[in-house]
Amino acid sequence: MSNGVLPDYVSMAKPNPAANRAPWYKNTAPTYAGIMLWFVFWQDVPGGAGALGGVLSHGLATALLGLILAALLCHFLYYLVPAMLGMKTGLPLYIVGTSTYGATGGFLMPGFVMGLLQFGWLGVNACFSAAFLVKPFYPDLGLLEVISTPPHIIVAILWAAAAAFMGLKGIQYVARVATYLPLIPLAVLVVLFFCSVGGVGSFEPAQVGVTDDAEGALSVLGVIAVLLTYVIGFFATAGAAGTDFGMNNRNAKDVSMGGLIGISGATILAGGLALVIVAGAFGSGKATDASVLNPTQLMGALIGAKTGAVFMWLMALAAFPPACFSSFIAANSFKTTLPKVNPFITVGIGTAISILLAVTGWAADVMSVFGVIGASFGPVCGAMMVDYIMAGKKWAGPRASFNPAGWISWVAGFVVGMLPLVSSVNIPVAPLAAFVVGAVLYFVLAKAGLESKVLEMPASEA
Repeated sequence: MSNGVLPDYVSMAKPNPAANRAPWYKNTAPTYAGIMLWFVFWQDVPGGAGALGGVLSHGLATALLGLILAALLCHFLYYLVPAMLGMKTGLPLYIVGTSTYGATGGFLMPGFVMGLLQFGWLGVNACFSAAFLVKPFYPDLGLLEVISTPPHIIVAILWAAAAAFMGLKGIQYVARVATYLPLIPLAVLVVLFFCSVGGVGSFEPAQVGVTDDAEGALSVLGVIAVLLTYVIGFFATAGAAGTDFGMNNRNAKDVSMGGLIGISGATILAGGLALVIVAGAFGSGKATDASVLNPTQLMGALIGAKTGAVFMWLMALAAFPPACFSSFIAANSFKTTLPKVNPFITVGIGTAISILLAVTGWAADVMSVFGVIGASFGPVCGAMMVDYIMAGKKWAGPRASFNPAGWISWVAGFVVGMLPLVSSVNIPVAPLAAFVVGAVLYFVLAKAGLESKVLEMPASEA
């Protein structure tokens, strides 16, 4: 078929040239490491969705095993294929995704949905960053208890609005310092580690309330399942965005090393330190309240209230660039999918939703937030993997209109991923289940002839 049937945004896409690419340690690895070092990720790793003893209910080794498994799955299942597609084509996600969802459908999936979910991330960022900024003024309240207080509401509104504005107009200034700010949460983790590591050898699950007759603790498989659900749900959108990172890589080694170090390595480092800190705090007797398994909420007991307050402010500061980048990604997505609408309008509406999520505390329910993200992008990553493999480990090219195989597999995967959040149906590791459903169903539907035709793409050099 002629090139004219392609939408302009596809036919005019130009691959990132080889001259603009760089080694993995200059782009992919540090950027992903910054994502996994975000305190919103690692501070809730030990909590285990509120279960008795959290993920430490069967000891530190079991929790570390689940974390390592989750980190490797993020790399191999969710990141590797999108990044390889980006590296081989030099094209971004919203172009490469047209193979799986069609040249018309690609506007919505993954492009528009990726942008939409960024406002969920902005809400989470504003909610917790504001909580960290005002918590030192409420020493008698827990971190979650300061959410929705008048100071928190004011700070969250200003935080989200400033991040959205910078994402639209000043992202270049934020980018200049963003490379170094992830060192702040890393430094905090290291300090807390040295303040607690002496108690690790004395840690016992009984210290976090887990005894033989205790009810509500996770089983061994439950610990691993919770960690997989939490980590994969958090990472799912970043995995699909691997296409945009891969297009800046020179070769397959860059793709692989960037993921192994920046994703798996940083996840194990940040999450592992969080687990060790909590176990050490209880093992040393510095922590005694079994309901508090959050390393940031244990800072007062480990390093003192004043130093802990300074650390909270510093970590909030380090979280501002990711908030700006979320707005920037959303704005770019909407500029592509809604080119005739002023981005100030679309981003403004999205920011208002982010603020609502932040000030009401809905964004603080991270397991639910990560569950929605995992349900949304689990089947995307699964279908993209199968599409890539079936095409001979290359990009098949844009498909006509809405590709039925992609859309049907996404709807089914999304429903499976969302069921535990909207019903009493229990699906273990729902984000991973959504991935599997998306992958298997795409394969079946493709074999049944439900892929739309591949359209001719203008010849270009990656």
